[in-house]
Amino acid sequence: MSEKTDGARDQARTTAAERIGGMALRDGVMFMAGAHWAAAVRRPDGSIEVRSGRRPTTPGGWRLDRLPLARGVARVAESLAVLPAVRRQLGPVLPQEDPRLMAAAGAGALAGTVLRRWRGGSPVLKETMVAVLTLAPALLSLRDSRVAGYHGAEHKRVRARESGTSAGEAAKEHVRCGSMLVAPLLLTSAVGNLLLRRFKADRNPAAVLAVGLLGLGVSVELFSWAARNEGHPLAEMVKRPGLELQRMATTAEPDEDQLAVADAAMAELVRLEGRSAQS
Repeated sequence: MSEKTDGARDQARTTAAERIGGMALRDGVMFMAGAHWAAAVRRPDGSIEVRSGRRPTTPGGWRLDRLPLARGVARVAESLAVLPAVRRQLGPVLPQEDPRLMAAAGAGALAGTVLRRWRGGSPVLKETMVAVLTLAPALLSLRDSRVAGYHGAEHKRVRARESGTSAGEAAKEHVRCGSMLVAPLLLTSAVGNLLLRRFKADRNPAAVLAVGLLGLGVSVELFSWAARNEGHPLAEMVKRPGLELQRMATTAEPDEDQLAVADAAMAELVRLEGRSAQS
């Protein structure tokens, strides 16, 4: 692909209102914007290590931005595609690699599987309980981990940049956090599983995949709509569960060391995006 085409693609992605996003790492923070990602972690000796790179793209991703449902799946895929590059450069820093979180997620998945195979009971109530059991152990484990502090630092640094305030004054909750997808995903997952069982397609891998992708696309569209329509009663109702999850479990007030790591990652991202805009 030519340099001119790369630049046009980056510009298209930036003008598609792709603002800064990110995620907490084990002892660190990762941010990403239109064309780049940057991550910083606190090493055991107290030093801060910073790494960065270009964001992977899905083939024809800029065209998919015009297609409802498909664009949501593409955005999630591009966000996840960054993670292998982060791990290659920084080592085992992904929060999913924390043994406590892995054990909690496994326990939740096992409990959900057992409940789903239990005969009897309302299918709607059963799917609701499966969703709760799948998430609850991981959320409880995350609440007391250092990841929650870095998650708060990530949000504070983004909010500070968007509002022009200091990170210390900014709130630790953010409406564009991935946790805002939890409620829509639980709803679409429950409805999808009920439909699969109703049509006896729950053992058909193709049907399960199609329903899962459709549910993800619907969830991202609902999430994006709610983020764009602040103050709308339905939008506020969609956002409330995610904000409460952040407040109670997935974020914590960061300390100065954690904020310093987020500042280092943000500075590197801003440097790269500024250089890209000038080229």
